[in-house]
Amino acid sequence: MSSRLSPWWGLVALCLPMLLVSMDVSVLFFAVPFISADLDPSPAQQLWIFDVYGFVLAGLLLTMGAVADRVGHRRLLMVGAVGFSAASILAAYADTATTLIAARALLAVAGATLMPSTLALIRHLFDDAKQRATAVATWSAVMSGGVAVGPIISGVLLEHFWWGSVFLINVPVMVALVVAGPLLLPGGTGDRSRRIDLVSSVLALATLLPIVAGVKSLSTDGMSVARVGLIAAGVVAGVVFACRQLRLTHPLIDLRMFGDRRFATSIWINLIAMFGVIGNAILMTQYLQSVLGFSPLRAALWSLAPSVVVAFAAPASTSLAARFGRPAVMSGGLLVAAAGFAVLAALTGTASLPAVLVGAGLLAAGLVATTALVADHVVGVAPADRAGSVAGLLETTSELGGALGIAVLGSVVNALYRAAFPDGVPGADSAARESLAGAVATSGRIGGLSDAGRDVLDAGREAFVTGLHGAALVGAVILTITAVACARMLRTRAHAPQARRDVAA
Repeated sequence: MSSRLSPWWGLVALCLPMLLVSMDVSVLFFAVPFISADLDPSPAQQLWIFDVYGFVLAGLLLTMGAVADRVGHRRLLMVGAVGFSAASILAAYADTATTLIAARALLAVAGATLMPSTLALIRHLFDDAKQRATAVATWSAVMSGGVAVGPIISGVLLEHFWWGSVFLINVPVMVALVVAGPLLLPGGTGDRSRRIDLVSSVLALATLLPIVAGVKSLSTDGMSVARVGLIAAGVVAGVVFACRQLRLTHPLIDLRMFGDRRFATSIWINLIAMFGVIGNAILMTQYLQSVLGFSPLRAALWSLAPSVVVAFAAPASTSLAARFGRPAVMSGGLLVAAAGFAVLAALTGTASLPAVLVGAGLLAAGLVATTALVADHVVGVAPADRAGSVAGLLETTSELGGALGIAVLGSVVNALYRAAFPDGVPGADSAARESLAGAVATSGRIGGLSDAGRDVLDAGREAFVTGLHGAALVGAVILTITAVACARMLRTRAHAPQARRDVAA
């Protein structure tokens, strides 16, 4: 194998595990009925089976990025691959809900070692800025595609095997990574002189777990003093965390990097972009399943259709950035995504599959193009010995952005749904007036084929579409404001030495 080709084979080795890590966010969608029948989890346990992966992942990304910078990115990647395989086997053969929750938590721990390590290794594999931009764009497309592919892979496996098979598919890929990694990926990238501050690690967990959990619960359970207090506690821990980082010689995050306005703006743009990606995914899933009435597998297949444009959008963004500059293309990507939300707001009715696909396609194309350029910029300007820490920071903002997307857009949908649900619908109870899921359940209980059942379901669907219109308008406004701010904040070259070396901006 020639040295010219070796980095690209290394990229393949890095993308495959990232596909699995991102798939694990959504791979359980179809498995829930089977898991419930087999393990009989309580409602709280069923919620934790889903949520523990994202919560632990978000809380550990910063720490694992710093650990990778110390022990070496390839070494931690190999440890993570072994751990991910072991946790996958434990999850596949879990005989109680508690064991499955623990296995999902261990999967998240291993996933947190993999995510920053892969992006940091791209920084070491590709010295050429143009090649690195293409590699990061590919990595970003794989990450986005994994979330969409997860439910489909799950559905296919569950047609032929038991629910544990959705975890066992991880094992052969991770074993292949352990074998091929030492041959394809650079070693010796760690700095043993760096120290990991355990207090900072605990503070990072105390910041991110309450914020992510609190923000997500607001969208599903509404406002409460306890949930606001949970978020406030996370913010207080975050302030303490930031103050500590400024005093440490080897911080988990070098906050001085935020003195580069373009770096800080790029991190913010990544958060807003993931706000749009995950927020729209929630809206689209509910629309396909509960408004159009598609089966889970059929809904998953249709939701995959907009992702096709991702395969072209991310690589195209690097070519466009080379010609027009990164700020212009990032702003343009955000405006394209805002147009996608506008299409959803203007054209979506209770039977508007083409409009939904067009809007979701524009969203996917614009936001993936933007996040690919953000990732390339952030990793490119980071010192090589801190690539893992910066990659961990980038992935952490992605998790926070996704949680905000669910909370903000979900809350808008729920509020407008309750306001739009008409009075006097025969058979409609409090559950039907609260959410579309409640309307579907009520309709089934009183007889979905009866006149009363159809009236409740139709009222719920129309109310949800009203909520979707409002949420899409909010998303369009937020992305448009971000696009304008992006063009303004990134057009002036910052004075940081690292930023001056970013020739693609």
